[in-house]
Amino acid sequence: MSRAQTIPPFHVMDLLARAKQLESEGRSIIHLEVGEPDFATARPIVDAGIQALRQLKTHYTAATGLHELRQVIADHYQHKFDLKVDPRRVVVTSGASAALQLALSVLTDAGDSILLADPGYPCNRNIAKVLAVESIDVPVTAESLYQLNAAHIAKYWQANTRAAMVASPSNPTGTIVERDAMKALIEAVAVAGGHLIVDEIYQGLVYDLEEYTALSLSDDVFVVNSFSKYFGMTGWRLGWMVVPESYIDSVDRVAQNIFLAPPTISQYAALAAFELDTEEILQRRVTMFKERRDYLLPVLSEMGFKVTVSPQGAFYVYVDCSAITDDSFQWAKDLLEKEGVAVTPGIDFGTFEANTHVRFAYTRSVDELKRAMCRIARFIK
Repeated sequence: MSRAQTIPPFHVMDLLARAKQLESEGRSIIHLEVGEPDFATARPIVDAGIQALRQLKTHYTAATGLHELRQVIADHYQHKFDLKVDPRRVVVTSGASAALQLALSVLTDAGDSILLADPGYPCNRNIAKVLAVESIDVPVTAESLYQLNAAHIAKYWQANTRAAMVASPSNPTGTIVERDAMKALIEAVAVAGGHLIVDEIYQGLVYDLEEYTALSLSDDVFVVNSFSKYFGMTGWRLGWMVVPESYIDSVDRVAQNIFLAPPTISQYAALAAFELDTEEILQRRVTMFKERRDYLLPVLSEMGFKVTVSPQGAFYVYVDCSAITDDSFQWAKDLLEKEGVAVTPGIDFGTFEANTHVRFAYTRSVDELKRAMCRIARFIK
C-alpha cells in the first residue's frame, strides 16, 4: 500500500461537503464544524489586496516572503510582546500548514519520529506521514489541559525522536500552555536533544489569560503563526514561521523548492493586517468570540455534555459526550442529517477517547448558536 493511501481523510471536510450538499437542496444548516471565522476579511486588508492588484504586483517574491512583510511581522512582536525578533528569522509561508511542513522537513528524516498530543490537529500527523516520519500520539487529558508537558517528554521520547509539537491555544480544545509549563517543556525537549515546534496560529484569540509567545522563552523554538484565524484571512492562504537563526538557510532552500514563494497579492494585503484601524476591527471580533463561548459553555453542560476544561482561546469547545453517545462519529452524522447541525467528531483529532468526544466551533453568531442548541436538544430527546 502506498504512503498516500494510508493517510486518513479529514472527516470534518467530508461533513462539510455533505452539509453543503444538503444546503444546495434547500436544507437549513448551521455550521459548527469547520474552524473558519464567519467574519469576512477586514476591509483594510481587502483594500490593500485590491490596490496591489491594480498596481500589478503579481510577480514572485523571495521564497521566504516580502522583506516589508517580514519586517512588519518582526515589528509586531516588538509592539505586542516587547520582543526583538530579527526579520531574517521570519519566514512567510503559504498558510500555517506550509510552515509546519517546512519545520518538519528541516528537523526530521525518514524513519524519525515526533511527539504530538492526542487529541490534536489531525493534519500534523499526516504531514509527518507524507515525510515518512512517525508520529507518536501522546494521550492527553484535562489534567494536563489536553497539552503535552515536560513529564510527557520524559516518558514518550524515543531514540529516533527529533521534535515535539504543541499548539497554544490548541485545536480542538482551546487550551493554552501556560508560561511556566511552556518553559519546562522547552527545557525538557532541549535536554532530550530535540526541538520544539509551537503552533501559535490562534494567537490573538485569547480570553482569560495574558498573552505571551514561546519566542520570549527561547530562541531555539520554531514558532508557527497564521493570518487565517485572528486576522480572518483563511482563503488568502498565508502564514509565517519564526525559526532559530541556524535554520534560516535550510528553511529557505526547502521553501524555494517546494513552494517557490508565498502568494504575492496575499502578502501585500497582509501588510495592512497590523495597522491600527484593522486592529480595532479584529479586537471587536475577539469580544464577540468570547461572548459566544460564554453563552455556549453552560448550555452544553445543561444538555448533558461534560465540559472538562473551559477553553481559554481559539473558538472551540471540546466536550465529553459519553452520557449521550459512545459513537460520536455516527452521532455527528445523524445530527447533520436529522437536524441540520454540523459538528466535528473526536475521531478527527486522534484515537484517545475519540468516540466519546465532539468539538463545537463557535464561529457563528449567538443567535445562530441558540438555534443550533435548540436543534441539538431536540435531537438528544
